[in-house]
Amino acid sequence: MKRILLILIFLIPGYLIHAQPIKIMLVTGGHSFDTEEFFEMFDELKGIEYIHFEQPKANEELVKNLAKDFDVLVFYDMWKTILVEEKDAYMKLTKEGKPFLFLHHSIASYQKWPEFENILGGKYFENDKKVPEELLSTYEHDVWVYSKVVKYTPVTKGFKDLRFFDEIYGNVRVSDNVIPLLKTRHPKSMEIIAWENRYNASKIIYLQPGHDKRTYVEADYRKLVTQAINYLATSK
Repeated sequence: MKRILLILIFLIPGYLIHAQPIKIMLVTGGHSFDTEEFFEMFDELKGIEYIHFEQPKANEELVKNLAKDFDVLVFYDMWKTILVEEKDAYMKLTKEGKPFLFLHHSIASYQKWPEFENILGGKYFENDKKVPEELLSTYEHDVWVYSKVVKYTPVTKGFKDLRFFDEIYGNVRVSDNVIPLLKTRHPKSMEIIAWENRYNASKIIYLQPGHDKRTYVEADYRKLVTQAINYLATSK
């Protein structure tokens, strides 16, 4: 009996640590979205808890080092302005190894901060008179997008083909240094629609799908987001 009790004493703390939910900082702002369904999705992700921050409040809190309270930072924003101290906060987080998950339109954030492209691993170029026409990115709503897993990791585990009725982005610049996870052959879409990137000590995942409620409710999309968060929270 004593031996059983000793085993339980050692096992229970480990179980409790493992059972702790992953805490994410969920950032939105700068782009409209199906708010109710989006938050319903995150409410129902198993083993994940979130606190929502809307821009510019989110960046203000990052400057105050709020990120230390979270396991993963998840961005669904499309924010334009960023102050010097906010840039410094992002750089500090990458040096500390804080993991980031960027979703859908977040790739178009901070058009005038070149280093953001290096952090995320790609850039959507918005229309601007200073941007050459050949660099301008495109989008199209309400498109069936079929994609295939090109690298099996904990993010893509259990998938082979994925299909979403979503928005596609075209003519997006993607770094040669990213690790492609999902690719599509849609002629109007960027080829790589999900990838892993490394920047300083941070791991970064980008998932292009996720425009509206028709994708939020899909079991495969929820599984993809959940697995990305779990991977980022548990890997070094």
